[in-house]
Amino acid sequence: MKVAVVGAGSTYTPELVDGFARRQDELTVDELALHDIDRERLEVVGGLAARILAKGGWSGRLGRTTDPDAALDGADVVVVQLRVGGQQARLVDETLPLEFGCIGQETTGPGGFAKALRTVPVVLDLAARAAPDAWIVDFTNPVGIVTRALLDAGYRAMGLCNVAIGFQRRLARLLGVQPERVQLGHVGLNHLSWIRSVRIDDADRLPELLDQHGEELAAEVGLPLRLLRALGAIPSYYLRYYYLRGRVLAEQRQSRPRASDVAAIEAELLALYRDPALAEKPALLETRGGAFYSEAAAQLIAALAGDTGEVQVVDVRNGGAVAGLPPEAVIELPARVDRDGAHPLPQTPLAPELLGLVQQVAAYEQLAVAAARSGDRRVALAALLANPLVADYEVAVPLLDALLAANRPYLPRFFANPAGAVS
Repeated sequence: MKVAVVGAGSTYTPELVDGFARRQDELTVDELALHDIDRERLEVVGGLAARILAKGGWSGRLGRTTDPDAALDGADVVVVQLRVGGQQARLVDETLPLEFGCIGQETTGPGGFAKALRTVPVVLDLAARAAPDAWIVDFTNPVGIVTRALLDAGYRAMGLCNVAIGFQRRLARLLGVQPERVQLGHVGLNHLSWIRSVRIDDADRLPELLDQHGEELAAEVGLPLRLLRALGAIPSYYLRYYYLRGRVLAEQRQSRPRASDVAAIEAELLALYRDPALAEKPALLETRGGAFYSEAAAQLIAALAGDTGEVQVVDVRNGGAVAGLPPEAVIELPARVDRDGAHPLPQTPLAPELLGLVQQVAAYEQLAVAAARSGDRRVALAALLANPLVADYEVAVPLLDALLAANRPYLPRFFANPAGAVS
């Protein structure tokens, strides 16, 4: 089996490679192709990847290339983890919306929308270069939108996020059990999900967790415990942007952007990666984000290749799993994974206060895909109006102009058709 990693110059790559090295008994990767457009970063990160694999006794072939066609040629699985525009574009995503009274965040709200516009065309171009039967595993944010774009274009794809596996590991620790025993009732959209049950041997332990560890869990997701109890669920951290919008906006206006911190961490990580004596992922990598990414990715690829039928949380078409959402919507939930892909497990209906928000954001995501693929400013405006973190016409019009201007080098479609301008 050949696995290609697109965006392999990412500091996440040693995390992914470590997962492959540790799972050789269940996941046989004969060839690992690392691709990035930044040759210097590719050499630095690829060097550490080679040392990690050698230390783990991996006997496959490791390739590094700036040529996407060479990397994707013959790949059975393509892992996409790129960032169009780098950390500088992320900084704009996190700061420009604040000027318009909107949350600044790289995956949700107008910042996430800008990232989707930059990213979707690039990922679709890469997918077109892969073999028709290749599986595309998307870790690139915004995962739900990028995955929907891939599926809408007819590719075999699924999205992957580390939120669910991170919760599984933390809740297992609180309950004193092995993570494999914990089955999460995780459902929603990517970065808009709730854990409605925590089952061990068919017994739901969520009420116990909220009673005994509620304050800790509430602090972890940045929300009041009273809200968790009212919902009867543990929301993902990203729900904070919706439930505490005013507070978060005020905090963001007074604090240092996360992009600045990540850029500093990345610089330090790359310096560590250059050490020829380093042959394992450094502890600092945990502060970068993406904890347990290696486990989630390796598990998913192993299930696809091995036709295991394991249940894993992924981003896939809804089908009829969640009532009240179109079958073509891309949702995040437990699915049974085999050689034919991920098959979502049926879910009990979402409570109205959850379903309403999911429906609105799912509509926004549909419009975001259409805008990214077409370069139509009118569709882009409709997407911002559908996004609950914007939703104001007098804000959306100048905000859209500013987002497009700030990202102009990455958005040729929007500037090739001036007739699509919105007044």
